[in-house]
Amino acid sequence: MKVGVLGLQGDFREHLQVLKRLDVEARDVRTTKDLAEVNALILPGGESTTMVHLMAQDGLDQAIKERHRKGMPLYGTCAGMILLAQEIVDSKLRGLGLIDIAVSRNAYGRQVDSFEADLQIKNIGAFHAVFIRAPKIIRRSSSVEALAEHEGAPVLARQGHVLVSSFHPELTNDTRIHEYFLSMVD
Repeated sequence: MKVGVLGLQGDFREHLQVLKRLDVEARDVRTTKDLAEVNALILPGGESTTMVHLMAQDGLDQAIKERHRKGMPLYGTCAGMILLAQEIVDSKLRGLGLIDIAVSRNAYGRQVDSFEADLQIKNIGAFHAVFIRAPKIIRRSSSVEALAEHEGAPVLARQGHVLVSSFHPELTNDTRIHEYFLSMVD
């Protein structure tokens, strides 16, 4: 198994470090050729507008959609969740539309409003989460399972082979969410 992390911008290095600690073969993905070499993909936090534009430059966005159609597991954290969402309500930005949720960017506040919270995650248990300019899921279809909530809103959700989180598990020493994602990879 080889896991890719979208390496165009954002905190992809932190995800690669977690995967290395878990003894998983991992690489950053910057091109369609890179994407063809991995079995799963993590879309990290960062600047969603920049990532959308960079993915479109060589067709990486379309290649991700095609790999998704073929069953490749995807995990989006923070901006990665925005990229995967069906709808981005407060922006003209068009993401990949691969999970049936609507998100609001920076809904929990600006950088200075970043916070940490203790969550209860289904099948994982207690988890200390880091939220930085976090997006909020404001709508989800009935086929999207909320695995954790914060103040009544889903912050970790799954639909089929797509997992998303409003928070950054890669910024903690707890690897259980990455392990959960890896369990989704054949």
